[in-house]
Amino acid sequence: MADAPAAHARQRPVDAAALTRLRRRVAGATDAPWLHREVARRMAERLSLVTRKPARVLDFNPHCGASRDLLAAAYPQARIVDVVDSGLATRGRAEAPAPWWSPRRWRAAAAPETCPAEALGPGSGDLLWANMALHGWADPQARFAAWQSALAVDGFLMFSTLGPGTLESLATLYRERGWPPPFAPFVDMHDLGDMLVESGFADPVMDQETITLTWPDAAAALAELRSLGGNADPRRFGGLRTPRWRDALLGALASTAGADGRPRLAFEVVYGHAFRVAPRPRVTARTEIAVDDLRTMARQGKQP
Repeated sequence: MADAPAAHARQRPVDAAALTRLRRRVAGATDAPWLHREVARRMAERLSLVTRKPARVLDFNPHCGASRDLLAAAYPQARIVDVVDSGLATRGRAEAPAPWWSPRRWRAAAAPETCPAEALGPGSGDLLWANMALHGWADPQARFAAWQSALAVDGFLMFSTLGPGTLESLATLYRERGWPPPFAPFVDMHDLGDMLVESGFADPVMDQETITLTWPDAAAALAELRSLGGNADPRRFGGLRTPRWRDALLGALASTAGADGRPRLAFEVVYGHAFRVAPRPRVTARTEIAVDDLRTMARQGKQP
């Protein structure tokens, strides 16, 4: 059973290069998608369940998560660090210069502290916050392992991601018309929980909810879908689509309308949190313990 989630992640049909392009598209947008902002708000409500107060918060891919104000309100004394992918452009987030009379010039805030994800050292933070970021990576278990290393002992991870119930009706529309898949599959909540344990986390708690969005028309629905990223399934259509096909897609989206005439699509949002605990090496005839782990255990008065 322990090997199943890792195998599932490796066999997940995802085009990793396409995922990078999709992350770059979201990062370069003027603002984070509405769904990301709403999920950040809902995830922040869960912070009250954790009694620990982190001194250093790592906000992973903040340009996609729209969470800084929420984290600052929850932990006003904490040092918040933006953890960014060095290869992603975020120029779209730049704020226009304020005129001389604007109050923004009087209360100009210092630029946020940033750290490239590749340069994040072990034990860098007490909370790693990753809102709507995990599904942008081809190997979630490798991402969990990197996040676990970045946390200090007794630090905790909070994340949200899209689950396999996302856009099921859209996938059905594509299948009925003989079109290739509209998006890459997402990982099940229970598999993610197993991956957390295998990556060294303890006490994982997982839950999910469904958020249904509606739009005034099919064109608005399609525009919002594009703002969320795009298609990273390697089985996707390999060329450019025609205006005739786009009209067919708009007609398909219009068919999802309810009694109010508004197209609607559902998104499964998965939430998870887990803790990094002190290392517990397995004692055998020959036991090897990393020096840093041995020092941590010694400081806590534990016997190896």
